[in-house]
Amino acid sequence: MQQIGLVANLEKPRAREVALETMAYLEGRGVKVLVSRAKAVHLGCPDKGVAEKELAQADCLLSLGGDGTLLRAARLVAGSATPILGVNLGHLGFLTEIELAELYPSLERLLNGDYRLEERMMLQGSVNRKGREVISCQALNDLVITKGAFSRMLRLEVYIGPAYLDTYPADGLIISSPTGSTAYSLSAGGPLVSPRLEVMIVTPICPHTLYSRPLVVPPEQPIRVHVHAQGAEVMLTVDGQQGWHLANGDVVAVTKAQVPTRLIRLKNNTFYSLVREKLREGGNRQYDEGQAPATDIGNYSQEAGDYPGTAGPGTR
Repeated sequence: MQQIGLVANLEKPRAREVALETMAYLEGRGVKVLVSRAKAVHLGCPDKGVAEKELAQADCLLSLGGDGTLLRAARLVAGSATPILGVNLGHLGFLTEIELAELYPSLERLLNGDYRLEERMMLQGSVNRKGREVISCQALNDLVITKGAFSRMLRLEVYIGPAYLDTYPADGLIISSPTGSTAYSLSAGGPLVSPRLEVMIVTPICPHTLYSRPLVVPPEQPIRVHVHAQGAEVMLTVDGQQGWHLANGDVVAVTKAQVPTRLIRLKNNTFYSLVREKLREGGNRQYDEGQAPATDIGNYSQEAGDYPGTAGPGTR
């Protein structure tokens, strides 16, 4: 490890202090730390800042925050396969690997090469408007088409590959990766899917039918959604962090991204143990220990902080 990129949610308690201490530790070990110019200014070391796109050149990324911070880090290096190590500064998450108390022993193992890599399928999304591509994006969790707060119900015409699936009268549609199956898709009634699989999950949001069910499709069959929403406000959100307005007649296409996200793993936790711990009846670990129950059982966040994944579109 010659260069390590640092992505931090500085809104988290102690995040600034931890980031500076981590940078000092790594530099003391002869490792160059890459920080975006904006973050470097907030950390009080503007001379160490680099262009955000240069973070993908690092040997790995260190994500300080929650699952939402790691989601953002994954999009920053999408296409480069730069591995990411998540350090949890909030509640227990599905993606972050280590707790703050484990930081320095874990960094020692990282520098010694004592880790394994886990690949997670990403989604590639695009929006075609009147025959021209106007939006291109990548997501680790999901792409979500939703109506605005006061909009009428949408009609979403869905195709899987060349085959017509259905036209959903609904509040929206979630297209999720296996990683995102524990987030908003789960809250809308979608299935839990092991991240070792490569599939896409189509989950309608509040469909106005008796027979609509989530659907799991193979990654080689692209999903196309034709938006029919004359006079309605419609949004496309990516990992709950980026958003664009859609127009009537837009076509949203989603496929498997060519390059996966690579997560650095130091422990032997499994997806199933995390599901058991996070989603078991009666709450989570913090609640069982007599503390106030945490509400974030998904992977969603806003750029300024990590928020619950179960509240619905626009409020994660």
